[in-house]
Amino acid sequence: MKKLLLISNSTNPGEAYLGWPREFIKDFYNQAGVKNILFIPYAGVNLSLESLNASFDVYEKKVSDVFSELGLNITSIHKHQDPIDAVKEAEAIAIGGGNTFHLVYMLHQTGIMPVIRERVLNGMPYSGWSAGANVACPTMKTTNDMPITEPASFNCLNLIPFQINPHYLDVNPAGHGGETRQQRIEEFLAVNKTMKVVGLREASLLHIENNTMLLKGHRPMVVFSYPNKLTEYDKNSDIQFLLNE
Repeated sequence: MKKLLLISNSTNPGEAYLGWPREFIKDFYNQAGVKNILFIPYAGVNLSLESLNASFDVYEKKVSDVFSELGLNITSIHKHQDPIDAVKEAEAIAIGGGNTFHLVYMLHQTGIMPVIRERVLNGMPYSGWSAGANVACPTMKTTNDMPITEPASFNCLNLIPFQINPHYLDVNPAGHGGETRQQRIEEFLAVNKTMKVVGLREASLLHIENNTMLLKGHRPMVVFSYPNKLTEYDKNSDIQFLLNE
């Protein structure tokens, strides 16, 4: 019964916010027959604003401006007195990108992690981009983000049986002397040998419907597995096997 749209990134250079995935988002929620979506902004941390609630207000408006153009209504969970009740009553959920550590911290602190999981496993549509895609995984261990706060656990929603590395890059930026993204993922696999990791490049997403999964968007993806296996899959590939691992 699962309905998931897991998006690598919100914005490509030179494009409007949520520019490239707009039609995918619109089709996803329209096909599910929902118009009202509970937005979770907890990954949005903005230094220029005086409080986290102010950051969440700005984030809510940013997403709402886009979703309203798609005929969708957004209400942010931070406006609700009881976040658990908000999830229980939601028609659908969208989780925005930003800092994964802060997002996971808040999902645990508010107690909504298991509630979201139960609702999604029972058919509630879920979309997430960047950090929002990361938290659909068993853990947050393949995030790219700085640990700005310490969550109660690295465990996440476990809606899929593999890990995602959003914004996957094949090479390091010019002048960077640290490990490549591939080397970081291989470090993860060295101590998590049974797990697979999807390197989800920019402008690509995973669309999961029940027991089917398709790679959509504009880029191929790469799947890493222990010990040194790396396999590329073109867009529109049927990658259902990852759900059965």
